Parts: sequence; structure tokens; C-alpha cells
Amino acid sequence: MQDHRRLGRELELFHSDPLVGAGLPLWLPRGAAARRAVEDYLLDLERRNGYQHVYSPPLAKAEMYYRSGHLPHYADDMFPPMALDPDNAFVLRPSLCPHHAAVFASRGRSYRELPLRIGEIGGQYRAERSGVLGGLARVRAISLNDGHVFCAEDEVESEIVAALEVMREAHAALGFEPSSWRLSLRGEGAKYVDDPPMWQRATAVLRRALEAAGVPYEEAPGEAAFYGPKIDIQLRDYAGRESTLATVQVDYFMPARFDLSYVDAGGARRRPVMVHRSAAGSMERLFAHLIEVHDGAFPAWYAPVQVEVLPVGDAVVRGFAEHCRSLGLRVEEVYGGSLAARIRDASVRRVPFVAVLGANELAAGTVSLRSRDGSVAQLPVPAALDLLAAECRPPKRAAVPGSSVPV
Repeated sequence: MQDHRRLGRELELFHSDPLVGAGLPLWLPRGAAARRAVEDYLLDLERRNGYQHVYSPPLAKAEMYYRSGHLPHYADDMFPPMALDPDNAFVLRPSLCPHHAAVFASRGRSYRELPLRIGEIGGQYRAERSGVLGGLARVRAISLNDGHVFCAEDEVESEIVAALEVMREAHAALGFEPSSWRLSLRGEGAKYVDDPPMWQRATAVLRRALEAAGVPYEEAPGEAAFYGPKIDIQLRDYAGRESTLATVQVDYFMPARFDLSYVDAGGARRRPVMVHRSAAGSMERLFAHLIEVHDGAFPAWYAPVQVEVLPVGDAVVRGFAEHCRSLGLRVEEVYGGSLAARIRDASVRRVPFVAVLGANELAAGTVSLRSRDGSVAQLPVPAALDLLAAECRPPKRAAVPGSSVPV
């Protein structure tokens, strides 16, 4: 495992520019291609698990964050309010949950709609101190794979278990396993909402869900969110440092603050429970880990370039490249220099497949297909295209060791 900052520079995945500022990375075309493939997979995974997706703005009136509790409890980690007009201050959001509460409150809700699962990959901002910023692992502009489930009290535990299963499937598909699972509990001090019965209730349901999911975990007092306890999925980087990637949180606080309600089967108004969950965390921290754990050699389905086409001599290979693009593959054609040098460069860039075509291949209707593992196959063009399409297809169901997720 190597430092993602060095690999990110060498593989041209992201860039830090002093004029943009620390903690505000630029995703370069190769990194953006890999990120988009992962985002598309995550959104599809969530749709298959009943999520509806929204877009919400990355700022709102300061009043929203007083109501959500962020300004009273979390202001030190937020950017200061902006006075955009005489009557209102606006704040760059530190999280998406208040906006998703507003989605729930956009109209009356019935028990028949619950559980209502809302998802988004949205921007949020944290006023991180410059001394803790580094590469993609700790940034100020965050693109979060976020979701909120609004459900009845008797649905909370099953929704947490379902969220954990989605996480485990996503992590298996992305090609890594968490280093540990943590139950993050309330600590001392004014940081936390002062409501002991609420904390006890939320902690109990998380413990039951962890036991039902069969997940080994350790407790971590003082690591909870200000409004409630959470399950944290932990990762270790190349230097052994641990950080949180994905999380599930039970929230009885914010539904009350936003006066959320639904009508039950008897016509009475009830308060929903809000389950916060992020299957893969921020795209920035996720890719910091993926770059390191794969040494930049991502699985073919989210590799920045999936196929590199190398012509030999005067061969015209544009037709093969266009066939690949028509299948949705990310393709580059590389001309100039010796074939050996171009194959070596493709290996350095961790390209999963290299297609070599010369006069002989064109005449025979074949292609020499080299895999990243060093194997070489001479295949008819249709067979090569079928193989590439299959190998570069995002997984629909990933095998998850020790999980009830079907393969």
C-alpha cells in the first residue's frame, strides 16, 4: 500500500493548486472518469434498494442550521455565515441532513410511504484547519454519498440492518474490506445534545442492529455525532492511520427540531425516526483509500481508461476503438513510439486491457488482447469486444463474505 498523494500525481488523478487553496482538490480527467463510474454504481445500488434521489443546494439560511443544531453544537467546524442580503445570512452546509429533512417536509406524508429512503451525492463544506489537510483524505469541499431513511419506530432496526448490507455489498464491489466497525457513543461536554433518554434509546437500537447483522464491533465513547450515536466503518491508510469512511446514525433529535410528521393508520400524527447513512462516505476519502489499497490499479469497471488501443505500423484502428466506445468503454488510442514502450507505459498507468492491432490482425479480423495480469490472447474482434464488455461491466451483485447479500 502506497501514499495516495504520490500515486494520484503520478497517475494524473487529482491536483492541488495553490490558487484554488488547500483542501480543495481538482479532479483531473482520469480521476473524474473513475469517480463518475463509482458514483453511477452507488446510485444504481441505492435505486435497487429503494432509494429515491434528489438534488439540494450546498448552502441555506443560517436559520436552518440553528434549527438543525449545527450552529449551536458544530459551529467551530463550519465556514462563517455570509451576509448576502440585509435580512438573511447564508451558510455553506456542513452536512446534507437538514436539506433532506426539508424534502420530507415538502408535503404531507402517510405511513404507507414509509420507510422513505432519500439519497444524494451532494456537496458539503467543513472548515478544516490547514494542519490536518492532506490529499483527498482530509478536505474542505466534500462530495458525500449520503442518504436518509424516514421510518416508523418499529422499522428502525431493520432499516439499519439493510443499510449495513448495502454498505457491505458496495465495499465488496469496490474491492476492499473495512479495518474495523465501531459503535461511536456520546462523550462529555456541551458538544452533545443534552437528552439522556434519547441517547439511551438510540444506542440500544444500534446495538441490536449490529448484533442482528452479525458484525463484530468495538465501542468508542466521545465519537458520536452531536445529535446521536452512530456505527462507523473504519479504514487504515498506508501509514496505519485510522479514519471513518461509512456511517449509520439514528436520529430522534432532528425530526423533532424540524417538526416532521406522518399520519399513521389510525389517522394520528406521528414523528418519524431519521436514519442517516452513507454507504461509501465522501468521494474524496473513498478514493484516497481506493488508490492506496489497489496501488492505483482499480478494478476494470472503474479504471479511468479501460482499454488502450495500440496500432502497429500504419494500421488504422479507429474502427475497433469506436466499437469499444459504442459499448460504453473508456478507450484511448496511443500512437507514436515503439510498441514495447507503449505497452510498458500502459502498464505503468495500470490500464486493465491493451489491444494491439497491426496489418496481420486487421487482415484476419482479430485483435491481440493483453490483460493487466500479463496474459495475452489472440481473439476474433467480436469475441474480444464481448470479453471487454463483460470484464468492464459494473457488478450488479457483489459477493460479500459473511453476509446475507445474495450473489
